[in-house]
Amino acid sequence: MNLPKPESLNVAGKRVLLRLDLDTKPDENDLRINAAKETLDYLYSQKAKIIIIGHKGRPNGKADESLSLKQFEPIFSYYNAEVKENLRFNPGEEANSEEFAKEIASWGDVYINEAFASSHREHASIVGVPKYLPHAAGYHFMAEVENLSKIFEPIRPLVFVISGVKEDKLPYVKEFEKFADKVLVGGRLPDYMGDEKLVSVRSRGEGEKVIVGNLIMDKEDITIHTIERFEKEIENAGTVVVSGPLGKYEDEGHRQGTERVFKAVAQSGAFKIAGGGDTEAALGLFGLDEEFDWVSVGGGAMLEFLAKKTLPGIKALEP
Repeated sequence: MNLPKPESLNVAGKRVLLRLDLDTKPDENDLRINAAKETLDYLYSQKAKIIIIGHKGRPNGKADESLSLKQFEPIFSYYNAEVKENLRFNPGEEANSEEFAKEIASWGDVYINEAFASSHREHASIVGVPKYLPHAAGYHFMAEVENLSKIFEPIRPLVFVISGVKEDKLPYVKEFEKFADKVLVGGRLPDYMGDEKLVSVRSRGEGEKVIVGNLIMDKEDITIHTIERFEKEIENAGTVVVSGPLGKYEDEGHRQGTERVFKAVAQSGAFKIAGGGDTEAALGLFGLDEEFDWVSVGGGAMLEFLAKKTLPGIKALEP
């Protein structure tokens, strides 16, 4: 993709609106905050006036002190950056209001999107502001696109592990079935799949693309037979994409599925990508962060990009 880079803009001494992923904890070691460092360093070196914009939580268009972005100010103090208040305190952000987009644009001279994890949403600060200002993608944003795009011409077999508790992940199973060699479904997702969940994983043939895991009685983990089948598929993979833990990994008694499957991916010779907050947390718990070739800051954004090969935030930046 021919995304404009920060150096294509004249940022020296300019007011730069930097859209960041701040829907996270105010910790300088957080993945999303760390992801912005290269872009921040570049802007600082150019003596730009950095104005950080973003959102946190779901305040539904109303001010909520607990979701204030002021708590991030100490993290960006080194850059002398101004942190604007939570954009979602204004209903115009999620409504993609042209008026609010113009208001945001009036705060700066140029715009840089370093919020890949939010770029699957058609919100004012993602798709509206670029209409009114010279714009570019941040360095980590471009790295996300570059690394995730490797899935489109993968080393095969290409295996997706789609798990977690959110039912809205189910449509992606169908999307990835179109081009993957295997789609392994775990977490709570099998429970949403009707009769599919009743079929024993042991009776699923080698030729089946979608392998729906079986759950233990309390539905908080996958069964041992499912773990073994998933491990077998991963062992021969050339490329693996992981989205979501296989069970309630936070609970030691329901950790086995996530730990064994994630370790199987880490120990495989495959090119491996993971994404999503819970996935990242589980990788950290098991000390597997460094074993993956790319850990995306996006959960839903990663899945949407892999399914559609673009995002609204990408389209808004393209020449």
